[in-house]
Amino acid sequence: MRIDSFAYLPRSFRPLYELAPSGDEPVWAPFEPRLAEATIALLSSAGLYVKGEQPPFDLDRERAEPTWGDPTHRVIPDGTAPSALGMCHLHVNNTDVLADPEIALPVQRLSELVADGIVGSSAPTHISVMGYQQAGLEGWREHTAPAIVERLRDERVDGVVLAPV
Repeated sequence: MRIDSFAYLPRSFRPLYELAPSGDEPVWAPFEPRLAEATIALLSSAGLYVKGEQPPFDLDRERAEPTWGDPTHRVIPDGTAPSALGMCHLHVNNTDVLADPEIALPVQRLSELVADGIVGSSAPTHISVMGYQQAGLEGWREHTAPAIVERLRDERVDGVVLAPV
């Protein structure tokens, strides 16, 4: 049985998908290097930040404007201790994620894959954004996403694992 997942999208999300490619053009970019030789970064939508070193995401504004989501990003150095992470997200249970940050930013699992030779290396940094970007997508597309891509290119990252929450 085929399920039309589009039918279950919230109405506010539908315009984002109505403009999606028609299916005539490829959606995915080819992955050129062998995974065992590739540098991989993680990108989480959990609103993670390094406590005491980075400002938290702006929850006050999000509370005042429920459809707004902080469009900034945080750079999480590889090897950051799980206890050093804070989380700002109104749409996810922070307690669960902070109890086991691997849920949202699986750096230890990535390290295991590197140690086993399955992945070439972990990127020097990983990225966290605050998910639920309903109203600010234009700014996100014009500023945040290009800044993230530039950083990943500067670090010679070959691929990104998306870790949505």
